[in-house]
Amino acid sequence: MKKIIVKQYDAFSTKPGMGNPAGIVLDADNLIDEEMQEIASKVGFNECAFPVKSNVADLRIRYFTPEHEMDLCGHATMATIFSLISEKHIEPKRNLTIETKAGILSIQITEEQNTYHLRMEHAKPQFKSFDGSVNDLATSIGITIEDIHAEYPIVYGNTGIWTLCIPIKNINAFAKMEPKNATFPAILKEMPNASLHPFSMKAFAVDADMHARHFSAPISGTIQDAVTGTASGVMGAYVATYVLPEKKGQYELVVEQGQELGKDGRVIVHVDNSEDITIAITGTAVFVKDISVYI
Repeated sequence: MKKIIVKQYDAFSTKPGMGNPAGIVLDADNLIDEEMQEIASKVGFNECAFPVKSNVADLRIRYFTPEHEMDLCGHATMATIFSLISEKHIEPKRNLTIETKAGILSIQITEEQNTYHLRMEHAKPQFKSFDGSVNDLATSIGITIEDIHAEYPIVYGNTGIWTLCIPIKNINAFAKMEPKNATFPAILKEMPNASLHPFSMKAFAVDADMHARHFSAPISGTIQDAVTGTASGVMGAYVATYVLPEKKGQYELVVEQGQELGKDGRVIVHVDNSEDITIAITGTAVFVKDISVYI
């Protein structure tokens, strides 16, 4: 049995206890897949990240939920880079590349107000239609069909991982949402392992443009994410594709998330609709504590 130190960082916030927690294991090159999975299961966060050496980028990051490996995770990426810089494992150079199962992505690092701000490129946006029962979908997250915005489509979106984008008309509906995760695969017939991402074009806070929640696919072994980076990127691509297709050029959207869980986080989504739609997000992270795990 060996002792592993897992560093907890909370992403998309500068305050410990807010944002979204991720577990980071530095010097993970000597760990095998089964050990990474065991660590993630024992820690129990939505994701644990394992930075390892890469032959094609500055580093490679592997992401594990308590039940399986993920292609990409926005909040765990923020936490990983922040941890590597803070622990002096890498220099805070302006541009960094990371190898993920979603492709090689770029990270831009800036320093403002005594903290780092990490801008993360996302994969090329993709969308696929949802043809399931909207009524069953609403029931699965504890709302009614009237809470869903009929003007915009319900679609699967991907800027690194697949999630079902559910536009919500009534922002007060978010407080009553209670996911029945086990029912998701039967409803998501086209993509049974996708997560659910209800979102609104309105926000509670004056410094935000959009509001969201995120409910996990049951395969992940978790219920919901407090603040989601990759899914926020999907929201930006959704806006550019379905809500404001005529708005060309570069603009930003501030996404708030986590308020219903007592976790107030912010994700800045960068949209470039000059030609093809490209997406990036900016976020921060903060160290919380070291966790000892024995495997």
